[in-house]
Amino acid sequence: MTDAVVERPDHVDVLIVGAGLSGVGSACHLRRRAPGESFAILEAREGMGGTWDLFRYPGVRSDSDMFTLGYSFRPWTESEAIADGPSILRYIRDTAREYGIQRAIRFGHRVTRAEWSTAEARWTVFAERTDTGETVKITCRFLFACTGYYRYDEGYMPEFEGTDRFRGRIVHPQHWPQDLDYEGKRVLVIGSGATAVTLVPAMADRAAHVTMLQRSPSYVISLPGSDGVADALGRRLPACAAYAIVRWKNVLRQMVAFTVARRAPRFTRDLVRKWTQKQLPEGYDVDTHFNPAYDPWDQRLCLVPDGDLFETIAGGRASVVTDRVKGFSETGVQLESGDELEADVIVTATGFTLLLLGGIEVVVDGETVDFSERVAYKGLMLSGVPNLAMALGYTNASWTLKCDLVAQYVCRLLAYMDRNGYAIATARPPDPSLPTDPIIDLRSGYVMRSIDGLPKQGRSLPWRLHQNYFRDIRLLKRGPVDDRMTFGRATAERAEASARTVAV
Repeated sequence: MTDAVVERPDHVDVLIVGAGLSGVGSACHLRRRAPGESFAILEAREGMGGTWDLFRYPGVRSDSDMFTLGYSFRPWTESEAIADGPSILRYIRDTAREYGIQRAIRFGHRVTRAEWSTAEARWTVFAERTDTGETVKITCRFLFACTGYYRYDEGYMPEFEGTDRFRGRIVHPQHWPQDLDYEGKRVLVIGSGATAVTLVPAMADRAAHVTMLQRSPSYVISLPGSDGVADALGRRLPACAAYAIVRWKNVLRQMVAFTVARRAPRFTRDLVRKWTQKQLPEGYDVDTHFNPAYDPWDQRLCLVPDGDLFETIAGGRASVVTDRVKGFSETGVQLESGDELEADVIVTATGFTLLLLGGIEVVVDGETVDFSERVAYKGLMLSGVPNLAMALGYTNASWTLKCDLVAQYVCRLLAYMDRNGYAIATARPPDPSLPTDPIIDLRSGYVMRSIDGLPKQGRSLPWRLHQNYFRDIRLLKRGPVDDRMTFGRATAERAEASARTVAV
């Protein structure tokens, strides 16, 4: 810790870390469902929006429809079902403004450490001010981490040989330079995930040609950019009613598609292949470039609105090469096959690095918490870590569906503690003799690179993550909040005189 520490910490009931999609949504749920709880939000960046404020690359957009990525309590009323980044950022900001959340946010506060005291039944949270470098303290009785699950300051970049030889420009989508000029230039996008399939058609409008270089194919699914049912209902029903119907319709579609893919992977693979083949020129080598070796939903599917990627390829403005990078040359990339791809600009859409709780060091009664030794409880708390919840969305559906339920659960848990006079809520771990599994059931590269440092999940409730919205409604919205939990009271008198409560 630095020497410059504020000695009289502020105090709130709930401290939210992160002012992105889940952080703003969680604050709104507190405002709506727990109006008596004071709260504050600490945000490391200088603006709200999280992912949607960070990413500025061409064509940045959602990979889920906005009727499920949007908040349950505030309708998405734009015409696009698959929205671009600026529209999503505007939606987040408008929601924060409508619920009066802005004044609760402290921008430029990067949380570095959180210390729990059982005796005082409170967290002391340390945050570094990004403008002055000063470390400030704030205490809270409940810590709510809405930090997402990847590093904001650093994207993943493989160690390609010879990058210093390349005479053009190399950029990573997570740090897109505003001055990048690719007009009329040859662009090479390395990667095959959601970011890559978004960049290719977006950059092809201005570039001379865009090549997507992939080590192996991904499943790419085309969906309409607008929702015809939403448009029809929007003309006949109030916004809230239309939104609720379309939201449930899309949730059902997502769940059915995922269930079919997991239970009938060969059928799903064949179906996706036929859809893909129809959208590409006759004779296109679909099996090489769009037929992965793994089963559907072993990794997350890539969504392209109105088949824009396929349309760009069919129009000759973009191409796909499936090969491995041997190294960089002065004029492009050398491939293991012996071929070379020439480029003026290379975009390394090679993914991100997982980072639980934003890299915060968590200490419980003087002992640093090793996340890999903990078991997730209902997908939102960690065994043996009191009064701490984390908002983590689905991997097989829209992020916000789960985060909405997590926030509602936190509000129910706080109300239960208040009614019964409890100050401490701790999730118990499962029997140590029982087997555990990785918390994320995907085999994507970004998951496999970090899986050893992540918490585990159990084989049964409440430690099992089903990745199923309907089950989670029963578990988080309607199920008990005291199952497999230990509750307690503070054992030392709180020094309330030294803490200033911030009511927001």
